Amino acid sequence: MSYQRVLLKLSGEAFADRESGRGLDPDAVQRIARQVAHVCRLGVETAVVVGGGNILRGAKVASSGALRASADYMGMLGTVINALALSDAVEQQGVETRVMTAIEISKVAEPFVRRRALAHLGKGRLVILAAGTGNPFFSTDTAAALRARELSCDVLLKGTKVDGVYTADPMLDKTAQRLPTLSHQEFLNRQLRVLDSTAVSLCQESKLPIVVFNLFDEGNIERVVRGDPLGTTIRS
Repeated sequence: MSYQRVLLKLSGEAFADRESGRGLDPDAVQRIARQVAHVCRLGVETAVVVGGGNILRGAKVASSGALRASADYMGMLGTVINALALSDAVEQQGVETRVMTAIEISKVAEPFVRRRALAHLGKGRLVILAAGTGNPFFSTDTAAALRARELSCDVLLKGTKVDGVYTADPMLDKTAQRLPTLSHQEFLNRQLRVLDSTAVSLCQESKLPIVVFNLFDEGNIERVVRGDPLGTTIRS
């Protein structure tokens, strides 16, 4: 394996119905669970940060008149729903999990404590991290970069619906070209949108590499962890 400890960022759309992009699709959850469980069984210490956009987007709720802080807390609760769904599906695959949250919900998850999370990883458990940073106004991308640094991960993996970082949105611009590699600073200078700029800056400070890849091709998580040249690698 090229990486021994990884943090995988999954957006809410990974859990959603493919056509609507909303809701919680059991088949989608099972597809992710199979891949993640397989990587855990290979001996790779794995943490996952989940988004919640398939349930609710704080920014969208705020645009309709709600207070942004309140809307963001609603979004955090959406990530907990996804985390619990993934936990159940992965345990059905025979891999032990722990859901840890940045806001205290003791009935369903442990609070995030760095040393406790490291202990779970050391025991081969999948650690699923929900509720972002626990603070409004921060994206789950930023939460992923923060947790990757706290847990001393070798890489931040960003699973998306496209196969890397492009010069423009490939859904809108047919001339857009994929960038196999680029530096953190190049990413920031180009103002690319695949990842939150705050997250990239956090990774740049510690020279933490980021790999952006297509999550929806079955087996890609393992391929990335093995070091296959998939997607886009962002490094200093």
